[in-house]
Amino acid sequence: MKLKQYFNFLDLMVIRLLFIWGMLISLGVPLSIMAQKKAYCIFTARGKKTDYGALFKKAQKAQVILFGELHNNPIAHWLQYELIKDLVENNIPLIIGGEMFEADIQNNINAYFANEWDTQKFESSTELWPNYATDYKPILEFARKYKINLVATNIPRKYARLVARSGLAALDTLSEREKRWMAPLPIQVDFSLPGYQAMKAMVHGGGTVATENFIAAQAMKDATMAYFIYQNLPASGVFVHLNGAYHSNNYEGIYWYLKKYSSKLKILTISTVEQVDLKELDKKSINLADFVIAVPITMTKTY
Repeated sequence: MKLKQYFNFLDLMVIRLLFIWGMLISLGVPLSIMAQKKAYCIFTARGKKTDYGALFKKAQKAQVILFGELHNNPIAHWLQYELIKDLVENNIPLIIGGEMFEADIQNNINAYFANEWDTQKFESSTELWPNYATDYKPILEFARKYKINLVATNIPRKYARLVARSGLAALDTLSEREKRWMAPLPIQVDFSLPGYQAMKAMVHGGGTVATENFIAAQAMKDATMAYFIYQNLPASGVFVHLNGAYHSNNYEGIYWYLKKYSSKLKILTISTVEQVDLKELDKKSINLADFVIAVPITMTKTY
């Protein structure tokens, strides 16, 4: 094609594109619809837009990463997987733990990772969350493949329910074997923390004792997860912990208990939120975590 013909061709293409653009506008199609849709946007604690590269840079320097998820949000689970994979590919020593793995299944995980059990036996013999197959199995299998220790950090739910019903004192009746699946007793509970205060609205008509028991059960989960994280910190590298965002939002929950063990611990917090619009971070999410992943409220749910 001659140079003149080439430029004539470009002119024609530009004219066609401008015509299509004009038709869309004349038909009332908003420019936002023609723009690329975003599945998520990452913000700093102060609400400034940032990107995954900045988050990953910070992640490599942390001792603990508390990755707060919305349990049914696929973007959070995907980014958890990608972060773990990228850390491994950059030769960062890792240990992985998660709220969704309760301490009484640790022996089962160990047997599976040691190839003493096959997949069928592990999954049929282990109490796993209903969304395990879609949301957590990929990470567990990645850890198994690359021989990364996976720590079950959460208190077994039956003991958390016991606290919710009868208070922390009820745990004193448990056997020493059962007590190995939780933070050492007694634990300190600061009922004045804003996150725990907000839980009062979730308890209806139960009175002061029922409300405090409900908060104590949440605190027992937070304390237990912090305990097992701290007990399994790698000598170098990072402990990546997966948990519901409410367990580490506002630098409370697990974060608060970890800082009780060591105020110098380098902890990176990540939270996941849903928003109608991703142009800016909702004011209520400012200072929620070091990085906040905002996801459209219309995002598909895993359950």
